[in-house]
Amino acid sequence: MTTPEEGLEKAAMLLLTLGPDAAAEVLRQLGPREVQKLSLKMAEMPGHTRERVLPLLDEVDAHFGKGAMIQPDEAQLREMLTKALGDERAGHLLARMMSGSDTAGIESLKWMDAATAADLIKNEHPQIIATILVHLEYDQAGEILKHFNDRLRNDVVLRIATLDGVQPSALKELNDALTRMLSGASSVKKAAMGGIRHAAEILNFVGSTHETAVIDNVREYDPDLAQKILDEMFVFENLLDIDDRGIQTLLREVQSDSLIIALKGAQPDLREKVFKNMSSRAAEMLREDLETRGPVRLSEVEAEQKEILKIVRRLAEEGQIMLGGKGGDDGFV
Repeated sequence: MTTPEEGLEKAAMLLLTLGPDAAAEVLRQLGPREVQKLSLKMAEMPGHTRERVLPLLDEVDAHFGKGAMIQPDEAQLREMLTKALGDERAGHLLARMMSGSDTAGIESLKWMDAATAADLIKNEHPQIIATILVHLEYDQAGEILKHFNDRLRNDVVLRIATLDGVQPSALKELNDALTRMLSGASSVKKAAMGGIRHAAEILNFVGSTHETAVIDNVREYDPDLAQKILDEMFVFENLLDIDDRGIQTLLREVQSDSLIIALKGAQPDLREKVFKNMSSRAAEMLREDLETRGPVRLSEVEAEQKEILKIVRRLAEEGQIMLGGKGGDDGFV
């Protein structure tokens, strides 16, 4: 019986044999954590002989000569991830991967629920918390922020926005401390983490109430910085800035029940924009569903809006839609 680790290794080996184009198509179907696990495995894999690969993929014989090695390199991984994820997300992931074991302890936090992770790190210095959060996925970091009090949340986001990198020695010390905290659990260059865009991406997932409070706090410290963060944010109401063709592309990717719940908290003009980009019959049915659907918790509305925003970002990265003007502090309604 194949163990999870063996299965991961086989999947990584298979992706390496497929080449960047085909592997990118596979990676696009996976979630961010699955992509990261596979990417890390590919980066650390040694070369494999043709004899080991052939049982996994017979067709590889047409591409590799006898005794050839499947040896991953950074260029191949970069091409593969860029095709699957876009330049920015690929670069973000590669920066983590190339930092080696210096983030092993931090990576362990990704398997915790937000409340547990927040409880584990909430008593650390805000600068340490900021450094931790920039190594997590944006949505998880946003969920963790929700569990902090206002003062800590504001301080941490401000530090994320002004963070221009993490020194290797500091990252190693942080990782060692986290490893000890987690009871289990060498980079040569500065990791490009943090900054305005990172802070904005995290704030996209904290919800309107916390988002407004954090931005107001940053504005008191530095009005220009607050505006720069807002300029990088993309919230649900910004769907109004997407052209009709983009909205039609988006609607083909969104489940109807998810759309209904998300639109329960949307402004009337955004609803109308959605209606006009559907067939008259589909628009009529959606109107009826919105009218007959009972009260929905704000948390459910925000959750569905976040899922739709994830689709928007993916489509934008793939070049299928163009995002209009960003910014605005309306947040989720």
